[in-house]
Amino acid sequence: MPIRSLLFAAVLLNTLAAPALIARAADSPFDVGNRAQLFVDQVLVRDAKNVAFTLHPGEKHSQNPLIRADQPWEGWRLEIYGNVLFDNEEQLFKMWYLGMPTESYDHYVTCYATSKDGITWEKPLVGTLPAKDGRKTNVVSNALLASVMKDNNDPDPARRYKMVCWINEPKPAGGPHTYTSPDGLNWTRHSQEPICRSSDVLTAYYDHVRKKYVALPKHSTKVGTQVRRCFALSTSDDFLKWTEPYYILKPDLRDDAGSLARIEEVRPILDQPDDPKLMRTEFYGVGVYQAESCTLGFPWVFTVNNNARYGNHEGPGELQLAVTRDLVNWERPFRTPCVPRGRVGEWDSGFFTTPSEAIRVGDEIRLYYGGANYTHGTPCLYRAEGTGRMSEFNGSIGLATWKLDRFVSADGPAAGGVLTTVPIQFTGSKLEINARTRGKGMVIVELCDVHGRPLSDYSRPKPFQGDELRADVGFSKETLASLAGEPICLRFHLRDAELFSFAFRE
Repeated sequence: MPIRSLLFAAVLLNTLAAPALIARAADSPFDVGNRAQLFVDQVLVRDAKNVAFTLHPGEKHSQNPLIRADQPWEGWRLEIYGNVLFDNEEQLFKMWYLGMPTESYDHYVTCYATSKDGITWEKPLVGTLPAKDGRKTNVVSNALLASVMKDNNDPDPARRYKMVCWINEPKPAGGPHTYTSPDGLNWTRHSQEPICRSSDVLTAYYDHVRKKYVALPKHSTKVGTQVRRCFALSTSDDFLKWTEPYYILKPDLRDDAGSLARIEEVRPILDQPDDPKLMRTEFYGVGVYQAESCTLGFPWVFTVNNNARYGNHEGPGELQLAVTRDLVNWERPFRTPCVPRGRVGEWDSGFFTTPSEAIRVGDEIRLYYGGANYTHGTPCLYRAEGTGRMSEFNGSIGLATWKLDRFVSADGPAAGGVLTTVPIQFTGSKLEINARTRGKGMVIVELCDVHGRPLSDYSRPKPFQGDELRADVGFSKETLASLAGEPICLRFHLRDAELFSFAFRE
């Protein structure tokens, strides 16, 4: 076959493999609409002089961990292998989390907790999965990784709650499945066959922009010389038919180059010495947050230092930050924790997990997360006797928060820096910025043409100073209304200032 034909076939194959999630128009000028544009990626940055981009890790709650294993049917540790949502109708936070095998249940179980403020949690004894010993519990399913969504648009009240999960039984139909429920407590299996190919971890959510259900199943594939845990994408329009998974997250050379640094942070609690031939980076899971203009990911980065003593792999985990604008192409500009690791011995010093979604509560983004003070290959995970379960090692659930959209900032020093956007077009008649200044610092915004030249017909507004999530930078409604839909550039002058996002509003 001619080379030209081979190239065409390769392009066609790649096009068919990638899910068609958005029918995109031309990307330049970039349509920002009236949605907040974050600086987690630099898609909209044309030029940045004397400007640094800074990751802002979440702030861990002072009362962490918020939920501990304190009921006999929960076992010796908890994991947030589930989800948290805020029920607007009931004005109640609801959580589905994972408990361990016990005398009450001889398998992993999904438990249910509620809270009025998202900080103090109760474990109501409303369990719908009977315990072997007759106890009243808060166990509602024997499914794992319960990604729960509340769907008020489904005409059938019996399907008000939907869940994507992993089941071990019945064989051979075990694997990723869907369930429905009228109340989040009584669950009925919805799928007859596994919804897609997957290993033992997957998370899922409903994408409000694309109007699709999105599943992120773990797949193992060879990267370099090692078979590694990676992640794929599968979507569904109707919760019944799911697309063939497509790889979206694989570790790269930069990940592997940082492996030893991450391992050294937990050296005192590792159970096995390093094997340089086996050392590598993998992805264990991923949660998301649906921002206005992009989707943020929280990949669970697993660093393997060796094989574990009783099978599987040894090594620590951490949560990092990723971003995508189409669910297929992901960027990971920062390779450091977005939730700080606890000091060795603290409850969240060894391994981390997340729910399927972080949630917005007013002007705060909340990421509930699972933390443990052991690593992936610690003997307590594989042996009960003499390994320190409960007494030395445990897993619990905590909370990290960000102010609205303050994940990454574009920073200008005291001497000043300048950031110019690519050509954009917008809707609306007001320009807001999410920014913070220090001392005599300020932010000045200019409107420019597509060449980056200031538009002389529009006066520069007064400088912004302060700390605001949605500061009006001062252009008149008439000025912005006259430019709406036209290609322009924005130029931000940053002096002792942090710029987190900008948005045109109605």
